[in-house]
Formats: sequence, C-alpha cells, structure tokens
Amino acid sequence: MSFETGGFRMEGYETRKRKASGTTAIDKAFNPGAREQLHSEIARMFYSGGLPFHLSRNPYYVSAFQYAANNLISGYVPPGYNLLRTTLLQKERANVERLLEPTRKSWNEKGLSVVTDGWTDSQRRPLITFMAASEAGAMFLKAVNCEGEHKDKFFISELMTRAIEDVGPQNVVQVITDNAPVCSAAGALIEGKYPKIFWTPCVVHTLNLALKNICAPKQTGDTRFASDVVMLKRFKLIKRGLQSMVISEKWVAYKEDNFEKAHAVRTLLLKEEWWGDIDYILSFTLPIYEMLRACDTDKPCLHLVYEMWDAMIEKVRAAIYKHENKDQSDELVFYSVVHNILVDRWAKSNTPLHCLAHSLNPRYYSTTWLDENPERVPPHRDEEISSMRNKCFQRYFPNPDERRVVNVEYAKFSGCLENFGDYDSRSDRGALEPLIWWFAHGSPAPTLQSLALKLLSQPSSSPCCERNWSTYSFILSIKRNKMTPQRAEDLVYVHNNLRLLSRRTRVYTEGDNKLWDVGGDAFDSLEGAGILEIANLSLDEPDMEAVLFTDEGEGDAIEVDN
Repeated sequence: MSFETGGFRMEGYETRKRKASGTTAIDKAFNPGAREQLHSEIARMFYSGGLPFHLSRNPYYVSAFQYAANNLISGYVPPGYNLLRTTLLQKERANVERLLEPTRKSWNEKGLSVVTDGWTDSQRRPLITFMAASEAGAMFLKAVNCEGEHKDKFFISELMTRAIEDVGPQNVVQVITDNAPVCSAAGALIEGKYPKIFWTPCVVHTLNLALKNICAPKQTGDTRFASDVVMLKRFKLIKRGLQSMVISEKWVAYKEDNFEKAHAVRTLLLKEEWWGDIDYILSFTLPIYEMLRACDTDKPCLHLVYEMWDAMIEKVRAAIYKHENKDQSDELVFYSVVHNILVDRWAKSNTPLHCLAHSLNPRYYSTTWLDENPERVPPHRDEEISSMRNKCFQRYFPNPDERRVVNVEYAKFSGCLENFGDYDSRSDRGALEPLIWWFAHGSPAPTLQSLALKLLSQPSSSPCCERNWSTYSFILSIKRNKMTPQRAEDLVYVHNNLRLLSRRTRVYTEGDNKLWDVGGDAFDSLEGAGILEIANLSLDEPDMEAVLFTDEGEGDAIEVDN
C-alpha cells in the first residue's frame, strides 16, 4: 500500500508502525517481557518452596542472579540435589577457609579467645560448639556430638584441648564458657595444662544470673532475667495501647478463657502504682542491662569489664537512692541486698586477666578519665588490680629475669617515664582507642606491647557461640533430621562463617541489604529497636537463649529446654 501527500510518498506505513510498536529502543535494551517472566519464576520458587521473603535481601541471592543475567551461559542447568550437598558443599567450605586465612594469620599478633557452649538438637543429641573470637572477627571452628558421653570436667576439658591445639596454643589468650561449676572445673584443668591460657566466665551470663538473683525477692516484682527487662521496656512503650485495649467494650465482654483473669489484667494495667513499680524496676536494672548489652557483642571489651562493673554498681546505687529519696550516706536494706548480689557475682567471675587487661588500657591513666571522678585512681595505685596483675605476670613470665624486664616496662608505661612521658604519648591516652595507642606509642616496651595487643583484642562473653544454635536449629530441623553430623557441621561451618564474613563488609551497613541476616521477615518492624541499629551484633537477634550448662549443681552438665 502506498499513497502520496504533500509531495512525500508513504509506502508500507501500517506495516512499519506495527513493527515499531514491539521493537522500541527501550524494549531492546531492557526486555521487560523476559524480566517479568523471570520475576514470576523466582516468586514461584519462593511460594512453592516456602522460602522466607527475607532471603531476597541475602547478597548471595542477589549476586547469583546478577551473574547469570550478565553472562551468557547457554544451556545452563542449576546444580541439583546431590551436587549441592556433596561436591559444591566441600568446595565452598574450602573457599570459606581461604577467605578466613587473613583472620587466622592475625592470631599470631592479636591472639584469640576459644568460646564454647552446649545445646541439644532436634534429635535430642547433645552438641558442644567451639568458635574463635578475636579483634579480626569471630569464626566457627566445629561442633562435637556428645551423645552417650558423660559430660564431666575431664571430657569437656579434653574437647577444649583439641580446639586449642587446632588454633595453636601460643595464639590462645582465654577460654570463655558460662559459669557452670563443670565449666569452671574444666577451665581449671586447662589452666593447669596451659599456664598462659586463662579460663574466663562469660560476663553476659554472669549479669543475667545477677538479674535473676536481684529480681527473686518480692520487693522487685515478678520479673526475671534480661529478657524480662526487655519485656517491661516494651510494656512502657505500648502503655497507652494496652490501657485502651482493656477499657474497650470488647475487653469487658471477654469471657472466652477466664473472666477473672481478664478483670485482674484490666485492674493491673489501669493501676498507676503498678506502672510506677515498673519504672522503679527499669531504673535500677537499666545499668545492669546496659552493661549486658555492651558486652553482648563480638567486639573486644575484656579490658573494659573491670571499670564497667564498678560504674554499673554506682549507677544502680544512684537509681535506688533517688527513688527512695534518701541521702547516699543513709543505709538502705534493699540496696544492701542488691549490692551484695552484684559484688558476689563479680567475685565469682573476676579473673586476673580482667585486671591485667584493665591495667594495659592507657585511658585509665589519663587525666581525662581520672578527673571524671575524684575517687578514681590509676591501675598501678589500686592494690587489688596490682595483685592480680602480678599473678598474670608470674604465669606469662615464669622466668624471673624475663618478669623483671616486663615489670620495668610496665613501670615506665604506668609512670609516663622516658619515651612514655612525651606530650603525644600522654595526651593520646585519653583520646585514642587503646589498641591504636599501643600500636602508635608502645614500641619502647616491646614485651608489654605484644601482651597488650593480644589482651586488648579479646571479647568478654560468648554470644557468638550461644547464638550459633539458631543456625543449628535451622540446619538440623525436623525435616532434615537424617542429615549426617559431618554434613551438618560442614553446612553450619559454611553458613555461619559466610554470615560473619559478610558482616565485615561495607555493604552490610548500607543500602538495601543492610543487616540482611537480622530480623528475618520482621526486619521492617525492628526500626527503633535501638539495639539492632548497629552491625556489631552476634548471630541473629539478641534473644536470651537457653544453654546446656546451669549455674547450679555439683559439676555435671545438664540439659535445659528452651
């Protein structure tokens, strides 16, 4: 078809118009039809397989499809069942070990902590896991199936010994467990075998036990453990909503389960005295909870624990006396009970290593820190700290000549003598991070510097290990209960360490995949939670999980159900 108009000849106009409608530059560049079809295929995989939606935030999920889209791989077929669970799993484990090699190399200079905890899987098999935690980051080492074993101090210490030998005894600073008597006894055996390795009870577990002891008396209400403090904090946030709920007509008509209970709840929520009790409980437990949260990460904080504990007790004292409207010089029975509990718990968990790490923190010798409180003294003037520090030196340096050298170096460091007395060295003590200060100014005391770099790089708790069990509950679910222990360990090793490696990248704190492994499908509801705003959390959300060992008993580990 052709026709002329205005001096121009138009041929095949309709045919060309139809062709152009489906081959625009945008269609050629972006292929929206294929994109839409791929969206549907991916969505269908999620829906049919029951996959959680937050998997879409996993950076490896994103990179896999991006790689496939940007590379022409004709005839490609995704890996099948057998390939995923055998060859590819072993290949990825080898890849993860290669990625972790820089972390392993850092242990020679900065040391590491062997962290251990116990759990029971879906088949009621008792497992004990071991992780390595250091300034370079945490990494999963292994999990041991203890089925049929008597988990006494000798058995547990033997497992600790194997883990220590795997990472190198010369690199290990401490072994961290909970406060159970069997763990303490096993730790004593380790210290006897490795004089330069200390057993350290988990600070988070210690604080949680302190909260349990404090909240047991009737004066403090029916709250227990740190998780209950979190619950009370949530109550305060939704106070108005709770009160609106119980004064509605629907609540009055509520008789389905227990009318008397519903009436009691209504009375309680509308009672201002009850809310006042909650305010009081939160005010004096807040310092304990804040310290627990500060230690409940993989960040180095061993050198901060001694001071944090003292400061926490003072804040608890101030909160109680303020509520009672009493002068600090007055004696309060309730505070005496709380104080005795905190001091007793600290006495059971304080070790010479805490004191030595405290002594090697330059900040505690600075005028910046000392001037904040006139009662503060530098570590070398504190009798308890000095006594504990000397015990550490005797273990680290059994040779008297070597110990004399390090004592001289410590005297120069603590007294700001010789090179430690120059302006930058003194002024930076209160301005720089402790580890940075020792790198910058510690060379005049090489022996002490080497020790400081290791101690100032260690955590104080075992959260990375405890929260590892959520990974195991995912790997060893009821649907996967026939998986062999070795394959389960390989999966957990790869799963955990890939997540831990991801957390060290910049993209983990930015963009659409920020905190991709925290919160699951409820991630959006976590905004404003505060404790989840940073990426220095251990694996998963900060739940207070059950542990295999208890604080009670004569020494054997026992099982605790969630």
